Amino acid sequence: MKQIVANMAGTVIDVLVNEGDEVQGGADVVMLESMKMEVPVAAEVSGKVTAIKVNVGDFVNEGDVLIELEG
Repeated sequence: MKQIVANMAGTVIDVLVNEGDEVQGGADVVMLESMKMEVPVAAEVSGKVTAIKVNVGDFVNEGDVLIELEG
């Protein structure tokens, strides 16, 4: 199981994928707002989205798991 984690603390303003989607490494999967800036979080590896661990409006800390991938 591969995990995509937050690279900084912030508020989730958009989730760009759905469970079951195939994502490619480098693709943006979540948008965070931190210090009044929109910060994309990209998948480091390719895979199929098996779980989305956050919702729009959630506050996350650096290192929190956002999405789990399989494959």
